[in-house]
Amino acid sequence: MRTLFPEIEPYNHFYLPVSGGHTLYVEEVGNPQGQPALFLHGGPGAGISTNHRRLFDPAHYRIILFDQRGAGKSRPHASLEQNTTWDLVADMEAIRAHLNIDRWLVFGGSWGSTLSLAYAQTHPERVSHLVLRGIFLCRPEEIEWFYQQGTSWIFPEFWAEYLKPVPPEKRDTMVRSYYELLTSPSEQTRLEAARAWSKWEGATCKLKPDPTVIDHFEEAHHALAMARIECHYFIHNCWLQPSQLLRDAHKIAHIHTWIIHGRYDVVCPAQNAYELSQVLPQAELRIIADAGHAYDEPGILDALLEATERCKQPIPAIG
Repeated sequence: MRTLFPEIEPYNHFYLPVSGGHTLYVEEVGNPQGQPALFLHGGPGAGISTNHRRLFDPAHYRIILFDQRGAGKSRPHASLEQNTTWDLVADMEAIRAHLNIDRWLVFGGSWGSTLSLAYAQTHPERVSHLVLRGIFLCRPEEIEWFYQQGTSWIFPEFWAEYLKPVPPEKRDTMVRSYYELLTSPSEQTRLEAARAWSKWEGATCKLKPDPTVIDHFEEAHHALAMARIECHYFIHNCWLQPSQLLRDAHKIAHIHTWIIHGRYDVVCPAQNAYELSQVLPQAELRIIADAGHAYDEPGILDALLEATERCKQPIPAIG
């Protein structure tokens, strides 16, 4: 099976001011004259990691990664002000224009798949390929499945910990109740809720729970951004109309798309990937038989790297 490319450092990184007082952290990795590829992290609010740079052949690709509003090294940290799906779509265009890129491969997993679809449907002329993993279409039933009832039946011991910050009388509306906690004036209340919310995702994202992943998701800086921003997005249905990303799939029917999904993904069930494939007849659907949600599970990683290899286009000669 394919494994990540070797560790690599950015050849360029910078901060880009955008609307609403936000400043984005952006980095470029690989071949400065290579085929442009944009990586979109999950969450929303999770931020990029050094391993995300390693999903593309650095000799071929000009790899662009950025921390979305409020996430990672972007500023202000964990901010909810003017932080919506459509702000992020505009940010992607700002980065593309700043870097003088005409078209790019767009690669996103989980929330990154949502944002990839929203961007591609808004700017189809700017997307050469789509590589999507762990499909999340941000429909109310998907949010209900993971945060109210569904995954709770599969991971009851972790669900019990997720419930703890919320009083029993408020557990009928978990996302709304968490939103109250995550926007509390009390820093301690916000942090306690953020760690519980984030740990729930960390504990369930792999086929077999990984203590190292759980510890990372509980780390304060990561947890605050991811929990606050995720809950903010989900309580607003990510500013998408019901089933909008399926309804508007015809706008990207010409873009070759890879859809890669773990069979036992309990964060974003495989039904999402199947439904998307049905409205994108040009897409290649891969259901990985022995995987959950995480991009670095062996079968998912192998399929993602195969997709980025198959997306390669000739690079024009210089001079």
